[in-house]
Amino acid sequence: MKSSKREIQSRVHKMPQLTFVDQTLTSFAGLVIFQPLLSKLELKKRLRSCFLHLNPGSIFGHHFIMLLLVVHLILGFRRLRDVEYYKDDPLVKRILGLNKMPDVATISRALADADALSVAKAREVCRSLVLERLRKLGLARLTLDFDGSVLSTQKQAEGTAVGFNKKKKGARSYYPLFCTLAQTGQVFDFHHRPGNVHDSNGACRFIMDCIAILRQEMPWLTIEARLDSAFFSDEIVTSLDAAGVKFT
Repeated sequence: MKSSKREIQSRVHKMPQLTFVDQTLTSFAGLVIFQPLLSKLELKKRLRSCFLHLNPGSIFGHHFIMLLLVVHLILGFRRLRDVEYYKDDPLVKRILGLNKMPDVATISRALADADALSVAKAREVCRSLVLERLRKLGLARLTLDFDGSVLSTQKQAEGTAVGFNKKKKGARSYYPLFCTLAQTGQVFDFHHRPGNVHDSNGACRFIMDCIAILRQEMPWLTIEARLDSAFFSDEIVTSLDAAGVKFT
């Protein structure tokens, strides 16, 4: 039976009043501390802007699905089917602004609909959140750490390949390259790659793009970069030197 948007989506914004002597609290009641944070960041509104060009007819908008995945990770889950553990939790639904949770098939369809433009806009939102934090800190020097991370998958996930995998040899994986800010521990951006590429694959362009964005948004920063030996090449060293970036 189909449900209307009015039945699915909730307009509750008020913070719930919880007392820790109340024995009816659920296992996920601790999420209450994230509700004002997500509200202050206007995360749902920002995520909605990433998918305005897609079909808006879905009852569960793409921004709801993306926010669900954020909460999913906060709760410590990784597999989509783990939604079953908290699908009836009232506090989770309250934070998401939903009266009813989507099932795994609905989440999978929403992820499949997300195109390259959606991904680019989502990355832009992530960078903007990090930049807002950096402006508040008022740092004079910023250290960028560039490193890849093997993410193992099961079966034939799209875009995966068999490559170096220290923990699960022979398993298909992704090998994204991350730009992490040493001073805050935040991920500024990432470069998505299959698991069978070398560390330096697409690295030079990604590194220089990250530096260019930071220079444009915060021109007063002194930027330095840290990379392991796998990234050492004439192209990368020359580009960093020409850009006036200190590196090791």
